[in-house]
Amino acid sequence: MASDLHPDASFLGKPIEICIVTPDYLATLSALTSLGISPWRIYTCSPSNTTNQTYRGHPAPYTLKFCYASLPASDITYEVIQPISGPSIFADYLQSHATAGNEGGGGLHHLAYDCNGIPMEERVRGFAERGYEMVQSGTWGDGNTFMFFEGPKGVKGMWFETIEFGEGEWPEVEQWFPEKEEKAGPG
Repeated sequence: MASDLHPDASFLGKPIEICIVTPDYLATLSALTSLGISPWRIYTCSPSNTTNQTYRGHPAPYTLKFCYASLPASDITYEVIQPISGPSIFADYLQSHATAGNEGGGGLHHLAYDCNGIPMEERVRGFAERGYEMVQSGTWGDGNTFMFFEGPKGVKGMWFETIEFGEGEWPEVEQWFPEKEEKAGPG
């Protein structure tokens, strides 16, 4: 059991994702692609395909554009999120980070961890016991549950995500970036 002086360092488990929030996902994908991070799979998370949507403890419909890229030499998935509508910690982030030098307010937002694969209820309890509050959640597609936790009171700008992947298939990719070229068939 962990003591107050030596917290259980293994609670978070492995980092699995790093996320950038942006007001313009296509411009951000273009910039990241120039660094060799690609191809990107683009999806929309909305009330039509995401259940149990919450924001700061209350049911709240929201729509997000989210994009994923994985590099073969890394276990980390890169994520880019653009808030489209409804209340979200991502829209809050853009608004609070918009300055004269950063008009859109985008930037590094959160890290996601696997929490060693423990059941989601134990993850929620573990974050709460450590003073973290669940601030956004939903279940996308075929049972992929995501939850975002904000740092303890008085600690601003620290978010963690944990994801429990469902047994089913991921929804079909809406768009690829850069666009995949269709290969001509024989003939």
